[in-house]
Amino acid sequence: MKPSTFLSIISLLSFGTAASAQEGRASSDSQRLLGTWKLISYVGREVASGAETNVMGPRPSGYINYGPDGRMIVLIVGSDRKKPVGTVATQAEAQHLIRSMLAYAGTYTVDSDARTVSHHVEISGDQSRTGTDQIRTYTLNGDRLTLITQASNDPATGRKTVRTLVWEKMK
Repeated sequence: MKPSTFLSIISLLSFGTAASAQEGRASSDSQRLLGTWKLISYVGREVASGAETNVMGPRPSGYINYGPDGRMIVLIVGSDRKKPVGTVATQAEAQHLIRSMLAYAGTYTVDSDARTVSHHVEISGDQSRTGTDQIRTYTLNGDRLTLITQASNDPATGRKTVRTLVWEKMK
């Protein structure tokens, strides 16, 4: 066998192994994302000032689910929500409840090379995300998933922020 042929074969095998490893990681990350995750923290950092705040209060509640069918749903509520006094919420109570909730659903795709998950939003609680792609950088560490938004205007404040959400896998 000629040395150049031998090197070509080795190169092809190496490329195949690297491609296989990338596919394995993509499949592995996609598999690890599957299921329901409970919100642990939700912190926003203002791009201009660097100031950090608890986006939905000190103890927000929420869940995100990634299904094997490629669909996702997220619901987050603030920590200071109060049940309406009467059987029907007043206008002020309803406005507060709506403003203290984030919800959307759609499909999702994972790009393991870029370490991003894209939420392709089909419906949202306040319509601000409907029809958009919400791209999140992700980190998987044991039973913890961290999602970091791109710099964008916070729907609640209008300020440009980067939001970091930490989730724990439900068992």
